[in-house]
Parts: sequence; C-alpha cells; structure tokens
Amino acid sequence: MQIQFNTDDNVEGHDALAQQVTAEIENVLGRFSDQLTRIEVHLSDENAGKSGGADKRCLMEARPTGRQPMAVTHQAATLEEAYRGAARKLRSMAESTFGKLVDQKGAASIRDNEHR
Repeated sequence: MQIQFNTDDNVEGHDALAQQVTAEIENVLGRFSDQLTRIEVHLSDENAGKSGGADKRCLMEARPTGRQPMAVTHQAATLEEAYRGAARKLRSMAESTFGKLVDQKGAASIRDNEHR
C-alpha cells in the first residue's frame, strides 16, 4: 500500500507531519494493505491561516484493487484531528466494502477466491 501525501499552500508539509499521517494510516488501515494499492492524503487549511472553527480539512482517497476509488473528507479544528477523523471514516468505508465482498448473508461470497 503506497501512501501519497499532499498539502495546499497554507499547510506546511514537513517531514514530521508526513510521518505522523503515514503512521496513522498504517495503524488504522494496515489490515487492508492487501486490498488497497494507494492512499492519497490531501491536507488543507480552508481559512488560510485565519483563526476559526473547523477550518482544517483532510481528503483521503483509497484505490482498492480492481474497484472504484473510495474517498472521504473530514474537517476539524486541527490537522491531527482532521487526518485521524478521515482515517477512521475510510476504515469504516473499507470495512463495509470489503466485508460485503466476503460475507453475504452469513456465507462466503462467490466473489472471494480464498473461500473456494
């Protein structure tokens, strides 16, 4: 699973922030690493440095193998809250998506080659 990190002009995309985001994604979404080829993270500051409420935004887009991309957005007061919230939303979406492929009405799906 490849992780691509992007920021807008109002967010300093230093190495420490990239490492924190990468560690969070690997922690929250690591169990899906076989099903996800790439995750793109886009951090932005909606108010361009002005103080305010939930002006930090994180957009995460996951590329599942052989499926359409999945995307989530989370806005919060801090960058850390924004990327953590987005990672949790993406995990929930992945659990729902990949769970449906494996378990249909309590039985193995014909779409899952491991259960054949």
